[in-house]
Amino acid sequence: MRYFLVLFITFLCLSAKAQQTEFVDFISINAEVSFEKDNTVKGKAKYIYKVLKPFDSLFIDAVNMEIINFYDDHYDLDFEYNGKQIVYKPAFKANTYHELNIEYIVKPKRALYFTEKEDSNQIWTQGQGKYTSHWLPSIDDMNDKIEFDLSITYHKDYQVIANGLLVEKKVNDSTITWHYDMQKPMSSYLVALAIGKYDKQVVTSKSGIPIELYYYPEDSLKVEPTYRYTKQMFDFLEDEIGVSYPWQNYKQVPVKDFLYSGMENTSCTIFSDDFMIDDISFVDKNYVNVNAHELAHQWFGDLVTETSGMHHWLQEGFATYYALLAERDVFGDDYYYWRLYEYAEELMEQQKAGEGTMLLDPKSSSTTFYKKGAWVLHMLREQVGEKAFKKAVKSYLNTYAFKNVETKNFIVEVEKASGQDLTDFVGLWLKSKLLPYDVMIEELKSDSDAVNGYLQIDCEAYSSKCSDYLTSYLFDNTKIKVVSQMPNKIQAKDFENSVKVRQAIAQHVREIPLALQSEYESLLQDKSYTTIEAALYNLWANFPRKRNLYLDQTKKVYGFNNYNVRVLWLALAIATPDYEPNNTEAFYNELVQYTNSKNSFTLRQNAFDTLASLGLFNEKALVNLIEASKHYNWRFKSFAKQLLELLSENEKYKSIISNLQDNQKQ
Repeated sequence: MRYFLVLFITFLCLSAKAQQTEFVDFISINAEVSFEKDNTVKGKAKYIYKVLKPFDSLFIDAVNMEIINFYDDHYDLDFEYNGKQIVYKPAFKANTYHELNIEYIVKPKRALYFTEKEDSNQIWTQGQGKYTSHWLPSIDDMNDKIEFDLSITYHKDYQVIANGLLVEKKVNDSTITWHYDMQKPMSSYLVALAIGKYDKQVVTSKSGIPIELYYYPEDSLKVEPTYRYTKQMFDFLEDEIGVSYPWQNYKQVPVKDFLYSGMENTSCTIFSDDFMIDDISFVDKNYVNVNAHELAHQWFGDLVTETSGMHHWLQEGFATYYALLAERDVFGDDYYYWRLYEYAEELMEQQKAGEGTMLLDPKSSSTTFYKKGAWVLHMLREQVGEKAFKKAVKSYLNTYAFKNVETKNFIVEVEKASGQDLTDFVGLWLKSKLLPYDVMIEELKSDSDAVNGYLQIDCEAYSSKCSDYLTSYLFDNTKIKVVSQMPNKIQAKDFENSVKVRQAIAQHVREIPLALQSEYESLLQDKSYTTIEAALYNLWANFPRKRNLYLDQTKKVYGFNNYNVRVLWLALAIATPDYEPNNTEAFYNELVQYTNSKNSFTLRQNAFDTLASLGLFNEKALVNLIEASKHYNWRFKSFAKQLLELLSENEKYKSIISNLQDNQKQ
């Protein structure tokens, strides 16, 4: 009986919490936070809320916190706390405003992360989901939009960045208190802060919005290639959407070991510093798409927010689509339609695997929400026409600004603007599990000569027709398809193509004919780290007598932020007995050093992979691998765990790993 009573009480609490927005409207949260050396957060927050209807209990989400004080503007208050929510039971009349204050201490296990760099540290947040309440007592329900103002105190040698406008910097003895004013309301998962050693550049949009571009002091030469096209895309999106950027300013902040590519916190995007790139990296791995995607979210997700996961495509589908439009403005039509084709292929592969879902399924995959969502908007625009589509989007954003929306709210706006009944469209594109793949492909064939040409070429069946394609004016991706289908037919003249086509030759022509050796060696000079990596390995494998020469030529090339070229170079240098034999140990130690936790997880993973392929783990690398198996980034953590299990099956490492794990438990 007691078990069922507990369940019943829990149900009542959850039910009341889910409906709290009907009774209480939180207006603002003014928070002050500081940090202790042991990663503890000390905080104080003032809450202003309006009572809409009489209610029994007020809930504030606060995970695993020590509540020091709980009071209104005059008196201490009685409350209950179950480790997840603070429950307060006032008796207030409707249409009255009230104040609440909470002082707390917490050591967050998620949402707020502490990372180490070589000579500094970082603190940053990732609140998407319902995680802000792990470091700041707040309202997890995204349907309650609140103005958050943050005052953050930290060591004076560091920069502190948060949502909104910096209105005050108070210099203390060894710290600075940074006060950020948000002015407009947002859902709590969009609250953000980032602390680190940064410099910044500021550009101004055509409409006068300051755009702050943060970077590490040592990365000053990476600022331009990383943030390339930022102002152009910002100006384009304001014009294309037809609604002014809704916040005071816009900031972009790179952080180490971020959980995702980027996160669209209101006015303050945080993104992985793996995207801080040099000019050569731009060809193969740049920030442009992520940059545009998170910027588009400032309207679609931050200004108007889904009511629930069923309508998640209103955020991710819109951000994906408008990012693609911004990239189209930068890179042209061929790029736009090619990306749509890639999305269609990915969606079709998902369908073939039996994992296709309707767009309005809250359990749909990211592929569905993002890429099918973008396709829906592309097809909807084609059906109703550009004028009606843009009119509908503008009305949708203005009508529901700072509110929460469902899919029907957007569809109604499109129907009003176009005069069309979209019932059939919604049934086909939003409510059906089946992917209208044939419709998508026919649309691409009619819109894009480049994609149509790509689809028509089949060099495996008609190789006699393909020999001249690589010297024609074909779309680069079509030429890459030719290379992949006929690698044994490549000739010297084919190396005269663009960087991307030469890259395809490096990746697909692995057995190098002696007649192409000279041309193939020229790939080591390309401005593409992907090309250099593939060419270096293939040349090393094909021409043993010239290994030392190839290693000398690429000795100073590091590559992407995961050091793809350098890590391969170290492995090849170690595996080449007569190459600088006195330095073999130093090469190995450098490789092991890259597994250290002060490096990015992408570099560490690359180094771990390479040590595994060489079969050369030492105790230091194993200690770092065990540490990596506890990392907060779940992808890296999963990789480390799997590799650790694999090595534990090897008698060479089994007892060493077991002893190291036992020592860590003591």
